[in-house]
Amino acid sequence: MNNKFEFWLQEEAASFSGWDFSYLDNRWEMEDLPWDYSEIVKNYLSPDLLLLDMGTAGGENLLSFNHPFNNTSVTEGYEPNYQLCKKILEPLGVTVKFCDDDLLPYDSCSFDIIMNRHESYNLSEVLRTLKPGGVFITQQVGAMNNYKLSEFLLDIPHILKIENTLDHNIHIAENLGFEILNKNEFYARLRFFDIGALVYYAKIIEWEFPNFSVSKHFGKLSLLDDILDNQGFIDTIEHRYLLVLRK
Repeated sequence: MNNKFEFWLQEEAASFSGWDFSYLDNRWEMEDLPWDYSEIVKNYLSPDLLLLDMGTAGGENLLSFNHPFNNTSVTEGYEPNYQLCKKILEPLGVTVKFCDDDLLPYDSCSFDIIMNRHESYNLSEVLRTLKPGGVFITQQVGAMNNYKLSEFLLDIPHILKIENTLDHNIHIAENLGFEILNKNEFYARLRFFDIGALVYYAKIIEWEFPNFSVSKHFGKLSLLDDILDNQGFIDTIEHRYLLVLRK
């Protein structure tokens, strides 16, 4: 027991920067989504377009598009990631602005494309900062994400946040006058192959596992470890939805 406790404490304290989960390589596996976010973005992107990436984290996903840096802007609201952007992206010529709420620090009609992968947003602000005919592409973590695992681990009931559901956001988009170009939703299976990996994940995703710690929840972690010993993994659900909108 002491060995497990000490090991899980080490996982809880492991460092994390940007939005890089490579620490968990070969320790978890997520079912593929029925869409490819990056490919969808590429379908709308061309070098001459002005691009904003909301909540870019460390810019890992953004840089994969190889978009001209002088036509690229980002927001980031988590201070360590913002400093990472200042260090990595700004010297390349990317415009970096701090934003820790849903009010975008850019002028109206600034962008041809706004992309957003797992960052909160205000559709009225997206509408304001898009040029006429501009496109908003977002993949979001839905309201049912990890709900059963979180309920079991923390012993608290899941509260559905309707603002983070596909139907709610479609309703807002239609009321604002957006044209809906694409929409989709999926509940993907995620498996952890060791409890240390789950500990690392739960500590990072603190909004889904509030006040989680190895010390507080050692008993539940041990029960999950027994389940893992019997079936080889711990299952959870990753709720995702996709929206592509045109102004």
